[in-house]
This record gives sequence, C-alpha cells and structure tokens, in this order.
Amino acid sequence: MKKIISAIACLSFLGLMFAPLVFAQITPPTEISQCTMRHTLSGFTGFNCPASGTACPYNSTTYTCGPCCALDTIYTVTDWFFYIVLAFAIIFVVFGAFSIMTAGGAPEKVKVGRDFILYAIIGLLVGLIAKSIPYIARAIIGG
Repeated sequence: MKKIISAIACLSFLGLMFAPLVFAQITPPTEISQCTMRHTLSGFTGFNCPASGTACPYNSTTYTCGPCCALDTIYTVTDWFFYIVLAFAIIFVVFGAFSIMTAGGAPEKVKVGRDFILYAIIGLLVGLIAKSIPYIARAIIGG
C-alpha cells in the first residue's frame, strides 16, 4: 500500500513539474505589462500598492508595482499551499480516526491511526508556517 501511495505521489509531482512546459508550448509568451492585485496590501513605507482587484501597470507613476506584485504573488502561493495542506490534514485525520475505530483492539492498527493523526498535526504546523511567510516577507520589504 505504501509503494502505491509513493508511486502516485511521485507521478503527481512529476506531472505538476511538467505542466508549465506543456502549457508554455500551447500559448506563445507575451510581454507582461501589469499585474492584477488579489490582496489588499497597504501600510508600506516607501511604496504604494493599489487596492485588491485592480491592475497595477509597471509603468505607473502612482504605484510601485514590482514589490506589490511580488508580495501579492507570495500571498497567493502560500494561500493555495495552506489550503492544500489543510485538505490533506483533514483527510489524514479521517483516515486515522477510521483506523482507530476499526482497530478492534489491535495495537498496531491503533498505532497506525495515531500516526496518521500525528502527521496531520505536523502538516497543519507546516501550513501555518507557510501562512506566516508573507508576513515575514512584508517585514523584510518594509511593511
């Protein structure tokens, strides 16, 4: 069972690694002249970011779009990572609880269930650390 899960995880990872190459071949690259803000970033000293949902053109004299777009991308990536880790943690807790409930007194099944729940807790901690990365980057940039 562990070999099957490992194989599926490896194939999924390889698929995710090659997906940008496939999509890059489908559409030719275009020059990027602006980014659309997905998060409201305010309170920076030294530069100004537009509101959420608006475009930030790179040739703007009002906004400093380089740091704003980079920080917005960091926020977006860490949000997605957190949600994926949260989904896996929920699945692991359910598997662990199911294993404990169906153990029938077998100590090795109970240990497997506890390990699943422990891995879910570790995953949640990693997800929370990922959620703190944008705040650390914001502190470094000057927010």
